[in-house]
Amino acid sequence: MKLVKKTAEYSIFERKDKRHAVRGSNAKWINGEAKVEILQKEGLLKKPEPKPAEPAPVEDSQEEAASEE
Repeated sequence: MKLVKKTAEYSIFERKDKRHAVRGSNAKWINGEAKVEILQKEGLLKKPEPKPAEPAPVEDSQEEAASEE
């Protein structure tokens, strides 16, 4: 693994598969939400964009029934 950044609280490494690993100052690996927050703060991870909401499909049978009456 290659050291990317080292601070007093943690060290960030880049693995061979181009993903990142974070080790705390107590030599334990940091995982989960804490790891994601650290990588976002350092600019190594982007927040995913929310998918645009699709409009609800309008049923044609209801519109035709309303126009016939």
